[in-house]
Amino acid sequence: MRGLIKRIRDTRDEMLNKVSWPTWSELQESSIVVSIASLVIAGVVLVMDLSFKNIMELIYKMF
Repeated sequence: MRGLIKRIRDTRDEMLNKVSWPTWSELQESSIVVSIASLVIAGVVLVMDLSFKNIMELIYKMF
């Protein structure tokens, strides 16, 4: 039990004093970058999906 309590205290100390937390503006910038990257990737996947769908429809019409 003492080991668990020590681990919790050590974790709390590390989170408060040793972790370098981003500033609010850094957090906002990172969030914007992630959002834009997600939209770009979603767009690429959409284009690939529609292309595959159209190719498969052409193949099915041949047979």
